[in-house]
This record gives sequence, C-alpha cells and structure tokens, in this order.
Amino acid sequence: MPSLLELPTFIDRDAFRVVVESPRGSTVKLKYDADYHVITLSRPLIAGLTYPYDWGFVPSTRAPDGDPLDAIVMWDGASYPGVVLPCRAIGVLHVEQTNPASHRRERNDRLIAMPIKAPRSEGIRNVTDFSVRVRRELEQFFLAAVALEGKQLAILGWGSPGDALNLVRASQGQTPVAHNSS
Repeated sequence: MPSLLELPTFIDRDAFRVVVESPRGSTVKLKYDADYHVITLSRPLIAGLTYPYDWGFVPSTRAPDGDPLDAIVMWDGASYPGVVLPCRAIGVLHVEQTNPASHRRERNDRLIAMPIKAPRSEGIRNVTDFSVRVRRELEQFFLAAVALEGKQLAILGWGSPGDALNLVRASQGQTPVAHNSS
C-alpha cells in the first residue's frame, strides 16, 4: 500500500490534495503513521477543545518544521481520518512556534483550504470572505491546541490564496521527516 505522504500534491494547476488526520469535531489530535499506513493517536486536545474543521496535511510536501505542510479545510462538512480531499487554497495563517526538542523558533504556517466540491461554500474564494470573528476564533483554536505542548505559538498574520499556493509549491517534492505537529 502506498504511503499517504507520497500521494501527488497537485491534481491540476490550482487544486491539491489534503489528507485528513483529525476530522471536524475530534477531541483528539490524530496523525498518519507512514511506517504502518495507519492513523494513530498523537494526543488528546485540552479539555473542551475540538477541531473546528477537518485538519491534516498536503502530501509530498515538507514544511520548514520538517513535517508535511499543515492544512485546515474550512467547510461545513466533516470527513474521516485518512480521507483525501481535493482542495483549493483560500489563504494561509502564518505562524511561528518553538520546537520543543531544539527550543528554536521555526515557521509552521497553516494552509487554509476549501474542498473543490463544497457547494454551500462556493462563493468563498479568500479567507477574508469569512468574518473577522471566524478568523480570530481559528487563531485562538491554534493557540489553545498547543497551549500545554511547549510550542509557544505566535500568530504572524494572514496570507492570500496566492500566498497559500506559493507555499504549497515551495514545499512540494520534499520528503517529510515525520508528522507530529499540531
């Protein structure tokens, strides 16, 4: 069985794949284990916290932290661990965090995506199409998700769909070391 980490990144010029690890509503962080081709438990989220949208990674990419590029799929649906969603970029949340092992600051941006087939959200082209409140809630989710993990996350700002696609392209074709980010 091929590894989900090695699926082709792009479907066409602007559409890419996102592998879901932790679906919307999950109270635990799940991660893909490439050695065994299974989804495993990474850790529970802090009490009362759930994933607001499907969370996963873009295959065949490597972000500056050594993991595949993180992605959150902002839609009204919820899928399942291991599902591969064809998506389009709607933005990127730029973040920096402390690596718990090395104690160095590193970028760990979150790609913001929308499934290609999301008819109730087809008018959303940019993360700024969501209200400021929704974007702030997403920032707070990411801060809370790593609050007790020693990562000291800092929100650096939001980027456009073009910035997000450039991030995917720049991260493409590199083999991830592991996948254990938040």
